Amino acid sequence: MIRSMTAYASAETGGSAGTLSCELRTVNHRYLELSPRLPDELRSLESQLRERIAARLSRGKVDITVRSSESRSESLQVNNALLSRLSELNLDMQSRFPGMQLQFTELLRFPGVLQQEAADPEARQAALFEVLDRALDALTATREREGAKLGQILRERLDAIERIVAQVREWMPEIRAALRTRLETRLADLRQPADPGRLEQELVLQITRSDVDEELDRLSTHIAETRRVLGLQEPVGRRLDFLMQEFNREANTLGSKSVDARSTNAAVELKVLVEQMREQVQNIE
Repeated sequence: MIRSMTAYASAETGGSAGTLSCELRTVNHRYLELSPRLPDELRSLESQLRERIAARLSRGKVDITVRSSESRSESLQVNNALLSRLSELNLDMQSRFPGMQLQFTELLRFPGVLQQEAADPEARQAALFEVLDRALDALTATREREGAKLGQILRERLDAIERIVAQVREWMPEIRAALRTRLETRLADLRQPADPGRLEQELVLQITRSDVDEELDRLSTHIAETRRVLGLQEPVGRRLDFLMQEFNREANTLGSKSVDARSTNAAVELKVLVEQMREQVQNIE
């Protein structure tokens, strides 16, 4: 399955204790690079979060943003014993200092009067991984949709390269015949007659230098291998990147050996197609 490395997804979960949201943004990268941003109360789970993401993604720069919004009205509790003791002290102070006025809200601000119920660590971990998994599911679906489009583009370029290879094969007998005619014409213009054996040797040498059958065969092999790789059910970005280098090498050699305008133009067109493929491959996981 071809997957793009560029995608965005988010998920959110809510409950009586508040909400938890997770955003994932990915762009192309040579390796897997994770950049998590977690609230303080979840930072202890970072290593487990990294492992969970690495099990699902193999390449790309991934920005992970987790936000936690707790509902304080549900989790706050009053320390009644402490509040009663402070109230008694307040009444005692008022009898001794009649002018002193103390508001109830000031009692609530006394350290320890209001206590926030500590979240269950297991429940907090379960909530984080649940929302992360949903975000990863959405991210994977997006990457696969984009990957399907990239795969279609690559297959279209492969078809075009295959047509060029077939055309050059058809032209080669005619190109060799034209090369022989040019060589014979040049030798005929010499004042001294050329040795027929020497003519054959020179002709063989020129044809050998301009022979591109090996390059065409390798291009056909690369086309077949790329199509096979596109059908694999695993990350294939690195393999495709290597194949693009091989395509480019054969296109360059084809151009350097060219002795005909048609094969020269074909080599240029090959380079254009290979570069278009290489740009798309950079986004494949």
